Amino acid sequence: MAMTSSKPYMIKALYDWIVDNHCTPYLLVDSLCDGVLVPQQYVNKDGQIVLNISPSAVMGLDMSLESIGFNARFGGVPMDIYVPCYAVVGIYAKENGQGMMFEVETPPEPPKPKKSVKPVKDSTPTVSPKSAESSKPSLRVVK
Repeated sequence: MAMTSSKPYMIKALYDWIVDNHCTPYLLVDSLCDGVLVPQQYVNKDGQIVLNISPSAVMGLDMSLESIGFNARFGGVPMDIYVPCYAVVGIYAKENGQGMMFEVETPPEPPKPKKSVKPVKDSTPTVSPKSAESSKPSLRVVK
């Protein structure tokens, strides 16, 4: 049985562990992955960026099973950041480097479109106007 990625769960658990130990959580991100929204002027030559995601550095941190989003200041300018979980390379504590690096994952495939369903002819019985006037109902199938 195929299971979902454990990466988002590990990221969240390590984030909590790092913060609980009074350290600064740093997120290493591959900015070349599709869907990543980070300030490109801070990306290194390898296409990676390190983001400080400590509670004092970000606003509105949202860690879901699909992505990590927040607002942070870069050079004094506020910016919304969006990182799909598959683009996270690692999470570690700034102070001692403890944390975890992850294997590169391919982005999940979008759901396949459902096959189009052909319209079905209406086979609902209808009441004829004559039968509405008579005492006995008379139904007929319209094709």
